[in-house]
Amino acid sequence: MSFQSRPKKAREPLSEQALYDYAVKALGRRMRTEVELRRLLNARVEQGPRGAAIAASVIARLKEQKYLDDKSYAETFTRLRQENEKLGQRSVRQKLAQKGVPREVAEQAIEARYEDTNEEALARQHLERKRLRKPTNEKETARIMRRLVAAGFSTGVIYKILRQWDVPDESLVALETIDVDSSCNSEE
Repeated sequence: MSFQSRPKKAREPLSEQALYDYAVKALGRRMRTEVELRRLLNARVEQGPRGAAIAASVIARLKEQKYLDDKSYAETFTRLRQENEKLGQRSVRQKLAQKGVPREVAEQAIEARYEDTNEEALARQHLERKRLRKPTNEKETARIMRRLVAAGFSTGVIYKILRQWDVPDESLVALETIDVDSSCNSEE
């Protein structure tokens, strides 16, 4: 039996009130940034300047009613990533940028949340949360290094933890070849 996909029916563009109702329901399901919501709304209005004006009007109305607020989103997102996932600042910063939060707003939220945080303690909590234990060989050491880099921790803190675990210096020297930037983008 072959499965053929049915052609999708073209959706009728929504009116301003219907688009507003759709946006409120979308925000009710989960918090969104202005960029995310704009992308969602633009898919539901007619193409062109008229549709863009309707979406902009709905977004302005939602912001006025405090249903849409990137600052609040960034603060909540940062708090949850720090408390629940035990992520470092760099990881949170990258995720907020991917979601379209303005850089200044993201920086304010991250600075406020992480100013009194001990990064080493947070990294240890992350390791515990992921059930990662002291490495016994170079391969495991590299794996832990990649996981901590991807979680947004600085290499200084990572090396400090590995040294406290008495990881041999040869293993630490081998780690210097790991490309930090590529490790940040590929979380395990």
